Amino acid sequence: MLEDKTPQRTPLGDLGEFGLIKHITSKIPLYNDTVLGVGDDAAIIEARDEQTLISTDMLVEGVHFDLSYQPLKHLGYKAAVVNLSDIYAMNGNATQLVVSMAVSNRFPVEAVEELYSGIRLACERFHVDLVGGDTTSSTSGLILSLTVLGKQKAEKVVRRDGAQPSDLIVVSGDLGGAYMGLQILEREKAVFQENPDIQPDLQGNEYVLERQLKPEARQDVVKILHELDVVPTSMIDISDGLSSELLHLCEGSKRGCRLFEEKIPIDPKVYDLCEEFNLNTTTVALNGGEDYELLFTIKLEDFDKIKGNPNLSVIGHITEDENRYLVTRDNVAIELTAQGWNPLADKEE
Repeated sequence: MLEDKTPQRTPLGDLGEFGLIKHITSKIPLYNDTVLGVGDDAAIIEARDEQTLISTDMLVEGVHFDLSYQPLKHLGYKAAVVNLSDIYAMNGNATQLVVSMAVSNRFPVEAVEELYSGIRLACERFHVDLVGGDTTSSTSGLILSLTVLGKQKAEKVVRRDGAQPSDLIVVSGDLGGAYMGLQILEREKAVFQENPDIQPDLQGNEYVLERQLKPEARQDVVKILHELDVVPTSMIDISDGLSSELLHLCEGSKRGCRLFEEKIPIDPKVYDLCEEFNLNTTTVALNGGEDYELLFTIKLEDFDKIKGNPNLSVIGHITEDENRYLVTRDNVAIELTAQGWNPLADKEE
C-alpha cells in the first residue's frame, strides 16, 4: 500500500484565533530583558537605564510580496529581518518583536506554522524575543504587521539628522543584488504563466535570489563599529534605494553630498545580470532597494579606524551647502534624485 504524501491541511477554524496563537507561539525562548512574553494581556519588559527604540512595518500580499515565488518560511524570516534592520539603523540592539497578521481561510494551519518558523528563525538568529501580537481574518490575502523594540544608551543612538560637513559617507556590503533577484523571479514567473510546463531557470543566481528572498539585517556592522570605537554621525538602512536613503540623511541634516559613482560597491554577479537584462548597473544600485545594508556618515578622523574593513566602503562625503550630487566616472556632477520604490505611487496600467 502506497503512503499518502498529501500535505496535511488543517483548517484555521479547527483551532480558532486563540488556539492558533497558542499553537504557533508555544515554547518560545526569550533572550533579553523580557519578564513575560506571550500569554497575558501584555508583555512585560524590564526597564533599564537606556533609550527604547520602536519601529513598525506592514507587509501586504500583492504589494510587498508575491506568494507565487516567495516561500512562506522565507517571507516570515524577511518580514522579521526588515523590521530588525530599522533598529540597527539607529545603532541600537533589537530586543523584542510583536507580530500581528490578517490571514484568509485559504491558508491552512500548516501554512501559518511555516510562516512562523521563519519568524522564529530570525528571532533565534538575532537573539530577539517574540513577545506577542494579534491574529484576525482577511478577505484580501495575507497581511503582516510587525513591531520591533530595541535599546541603546542615549549617547550612542544615531539619528538621520547628525551629518556634518566633511563627514564621510559609508555603506556596508554591496548594492543592487536584491533588485536583480526580483527581476529573475518576475521573469521566471512570466515564463511559467505563459507555459506551466517550463520549470524555472534559477541556477547560478543563488546570490541575488537570496538577497531578495532572505536578506540579512546588518547587526554585525553595529558590532563592528562598536569594536572600532566609531559612532556614526547619522545612519539609515537601505530599503528604498541608495539615492532615496542618502537624500533622507541630507534632508534630515540640512546638508548636501557628493556621491562618487566609481565607489559604489556592486557584486560582479549584479554587473553580469544588468548586462543580461539591459539595465544600467549604477541605476540599479542607486534605486533598486531592499538591500537592507546600512548607510551612515562618520567623522573624517574616524577614517583610519574603518579603512580596509571588507564590510565597509566609503562612497562620498557631506558638504556644507544643500546641493546633492552624483559624481560620474567621467567626473561630471549631476543632481542626485530619489527614484527608489514608492509603495503609495499609482501603478502603470
